[in-house]
Amino acid sequence: RAAAGSGCDAGGSGEQAETDDGRVAGLLESGGHGKGPFVLLGAEVPSRCRHDAPVDLERTRSDLKLSFRRTSGFVCHAVTVRILVVEDDKRLAATLRRGLEAEGFAVDNALDGEQGLWLASENPYDAIVLDIMLPKVNGFQVCARLREAGNWTPILMLTAKDGELDEAEALDTGADDYLTKPFSYVVLVAHLRALLRRGAAERPAQIKIGDLVIDPAVRTCTRAGALIELTAKEFSIVEFLARRNGEVVSKADLLEHAWDFAYDGDPNVIEVHMSNIRRKIDKPFRTESLRTVRGAGYRLVPSGR
Repeated sequence: RAAAGSGCDAGGSGEQAETDDGRVAGLLESGGHGKGPFVLLGAEVPSRCRHDAPVDLERTRSDLKLSFRRTSGFVCHAVTVRILVVEDDKRLAATLRRGLEAEGFAVDNALDGEQGLWLASENPYDAIVLDIMLPKVNGFQVCARLREAGNWTPILMLTAKDGELDEAEALDTGADDYLTKPFSYVVLVAHLRALLRRGAAERPAQIKIGDLVIDPAVRTCTRAGALIELTAKEFSIVEFLARRNGEVVSKADLLEHAWDFAYDGDPNVIEVHMSNIRRKIDKPFRTESLRTVRGAGYRLVPSGR
């Protein structure tokens, strides 16, 4: 097995799994047969399960009702990727660190939200694995503060919760992905690789055009802190224009994105909606941010431009 951080892992070394209190906290590998490591995270296993002891995988799978996953026997990374794991469960944090380092990643651990926030703010990580239930500062707050500070490092939320509201809150707060414990290690790595392919492009939870703020998650629009009441269709139009960030958007594009495919009504309905939107977002504030570009379409710009 290559040293951590070297960029390569030949696999099959048979590292002993930690089994204190009967819970896996490591990798159960193939014992040198070149088939790669089997991984169990957060599952109860027999206390005598070791790399050098015979293991009936089919029986264990049946007993645990858990699918074993097998990673590839040889992993090589041309460039070291740096990952921050923010997890307060020491065993799981250690497991994740060893597993990710075996994949060729460089890994830092933080055991509470405060430390995780500091590390994420001070270091250029390629991705962050972030638990939600953390001491001091929870994962939602860590994610929100990073996004507010303009830190767009891809974040994978990791939690024992499985409620759809928690998942929605994680994504609306600014997380890029979500994984519920117990999870397959192979799936975790696949999610991380997908995030790394996307990179750290800016993906704000709120869209700001000057002092006009659009929040798609809660479907609110404010200007200079004042709430603006928009209909559902008006909000869809404003959001689409805001996402284009000052670009000219044609009537055809607006009809395609704010109305359904089957709409075959009068395209001049756009002009009616634009008049109503101006009356709500511009006139009360004595500004002109929604502009008409004659013969081309409309664009939304910061006030005074």
